[in-house]
Amino acid sequence: MRDLESVRAAVVTRTQVHDVFLCHAWPDRQADATDLYDLLRGEEVSVWFSEVTLKLGTDMRVAIDKGLATSRIGIVLVTPAMLDKLRTDRSVASSELSALLRRSLLVPVLHGVSFEELDQVSPMLASRGGLSTKEDSLAVIAEKIAELVGELNGEEADALSSASAG
Repeated sequence: MRDLESVRAAVVTRTQVHDVFLCHAWPDRQADATDLYDLLRGEEVSVWFSEVTLKLGTDMRVAIDKGLATSRIGIVLVTPAMLDKLRTDRSVASSELSALLRRSLLVPVLHGVSFEELDQVSPMLASRGGLSTKEDSLAVIAEKIAELVGELNGEEADALSSASAG
């Protein structure tokens, strides 16, 4: 089993097309989510973002599944609109969140809501270490996410070089 670890690590690294999958509520797509997307891109973070990545006529669920599979970490932009969606429907956002919660690296970004409010709707998501615009601006949050992505790049490179040396 140990012999497969270096192969598995190499395959995972090669299949990760985007640094970040940005999950957001539909009403946030033209404002808050776009702002975060722009700030992340400004930090040279590659982002799977529905408003940019989805092409006209594309099967949205298939494209989202592919985006989830080919992104290294998930970011959930938690706004009042996202809380409403999670409370009231089992839409695409809810499916995305379910898939993201199964990942080891998922970062909630709270914007206009508190962790206590999120805990009332999604205790699993609220239990993840996250960021809040009550403490930092979206620009600072984008910098922190870019820093995290940079750390992951270094860890992955170290893991691959260790695996190939061993």
